[in-house]
Amino acid sequence: MRADVSGYELHVPASLSEALAALGDSELTPICGGTEIMVALAAGRLPTKPLLSIGHLRELQFIDTAADTISIGAGTTFAEIRRHPVVATDFPLLAQAASWIGSIANQNRSTLGGNIVNASPAADSPPALLVYDATLTLVSRHGERTLPYRDFHLAYKRTDLRGDELVHSVQMHRLDGGYRSFIRKVGTRNAQAISKIALAALVKSERGKIADVRLAAASLREIPTRLRATEEALSGRAIDAAILDAARAALMKETRPIDDIRSTAEYRSAVAANLLEQFLRSL
Repeated sequence: MRADVSGYELHVPASLSEALAALGDSELTPICGGTEIMVALAAGRLPTKPLLSIGHLRELQFIDTAADTISIGAGTTFAEIRRHPVVATDFPLLAQAASWIGSIANQNRSTLGGNIVNASPAADSPPALLVYDATLTLVSRHGERTLPYRDFHLAYKRTDLRGDELVHSVQMHRLDGGYRSFIRKVGTRNAQAISKIALAALVKSERGKIADVRLAAASLREIPTRLRATEEALSGRAIDAAILDAARAALMKETRPIDDIRSTAEYRSAVAANLLEQFLRSL
């Protein structure tokens, strides 16, 4: 049953500092693009504690580039990310993930920070952020702190974000040359579908062997996951037929997918292994 909107309070701060002060003084739920919160509202599942609107704050809406890094504000929409020339050129996995976010209307509302904080294990942007070794800047009225994105998700729908904090921005370093990249999402449809499985990969090879490998997945565990054990099993190995079996075995051992309304655990494991093999064969 749809919730009654008259039962909710919406606070609209004039600035980021005002938002952080309000967040520190009371229990507020931040709302930026609102695409997930509106779904919960429509289903009658949204708690009635007051909401804090931050989607209009210009301090959170930016894409800043430097010689070797990029910083993306948490309030930046996926439409803006998808269209940005530096993202498309230097961080193509994130640009591709941005194009997967719902419909065009969703992409014009959904934000990078919201996608991260919503903490869905099936979210589209986390695999790309994980293989790019992204860092988060978190802010409160007491100051800011930085955190490797790989340490942000603690358990299903639980993160390291404190009650008085907001995600301010995401930082990524440009890669040097020689990396091959791969990202695939498998869903019920080609668009506007939650992923059954998604896999992102970066590999750099030297003299026919894997020098650096980064793998991350959605919907294979209870949180967006960097596949460290599979990376370790592949690192330093020759790129030959034998690596395919090693990759599949390591991935199957490391992941813990579930059965749900979208797919089965068996399907998710098999498709993830197939995607990894597809990428390795391309090397």
